[in-house]
Amino acid sequence: MSSIGVIRHRVTNKEGDIMRSIFVALLIALLFIPLFANDDNFLDELIRNAENGLAEAQFILGLSYYHGEGVVKNYKQAVYWFEKAANQGLAEAQFILGVCYGLGEGVVKNDKQAVYWYEKAANQGLAEAQFILGACYDLGEGVVKNDKQAVYWFEKAANQGHAEAQFNIGRSYYYGEGVVKNYKQAVYWFEKAANQGHAGAQFSIGQSYYYGEGVVKNYKQAVYWYEKAANQGHADAQNNLGSCYAYGEGVVRNYQTAYFWYLLAAANGNELAKGNMDKIAKQLSSAQQSEIQARATRWFEEHQE
Repeated sequence: MSSIGVIRHRVTNKEGDIMRSIFVALLIALLFIPLFANDDNFLDELIRNAENGLAEAQFILGLSYYHGEGVVKNYKQAVYWFEKAANQGLAEAQFILGVCYGLGEGVVKNDKQAVYWYEKAANQGLAEAQFILGACYDLGEGVVKNDKQAVYWFEKAANQGHAEAQFNIGRSYYYGEGVVKNYKQAVYWFEKAANQGHAGAQFSIGQSYYYGEGVVKNYKQAVYWYEKAANQGHADAQNNLGSCYAYGEGVVRNYQTAYFWYLLAAANGNELAKGNMDKIAKQLSSAQQSEIQARATRWFEEHQE
């Protein structure tokens, strides 16, 4: 083994990953933006239908106020219309109303009320609500922490193809929380999410192949999945990919490529990568380091959202 002494990132912070998952899910869920642009006739008709009790119109009008589309942004008015639609049983409105209570937008923040509305939507089969309800049980937000209930709701959403839920149920099997620890089942769910482009799941499968957990140890497969996650900006995957190049595990040893991935990981906040980068830098000339730094700058420019 090389004497470079680089370090891989083994386990990520579970709660932090779940909170990022929730944040992503909320962003997705809140993209029901009305498809009109300051169309007064459409807006007038929408208001008439909402006032006449049409739940779908009430929901869209609430979203209009939430996003400030065609009307002045007003969270209180958004909640007013969401609640009317929610009380008629519209699952999407129930879920978004839960989001408003969870974030304290238009109402006083109230996690219990958030869970109340998430559960109503989840029981109607809305995958986003099922996932968020699972996360509430996982973190003990608005309910008593209950790993079994978390898995129950994650699995319902996961079976509908919800990538975040698939990733989180994979983590449940990996850590043995709410279910018996089972690395094969963890890999099964990670792979489903990874094939949908979920960077955390891609990293997790890379870990599984690297350590031989739930699959036969295979460094090439580890590199394959690390690289997919790394190209999405996953800092831990970037660090581990750098280590594979530093040691020549699953790839031909290449200190320049190792330095490149460590540089990206360090810039993305991975603390281990900073030390690894300094160690690898001793194997490179100043000119090589400068060229790789320029390449990293181009990478960030190309991958900016």
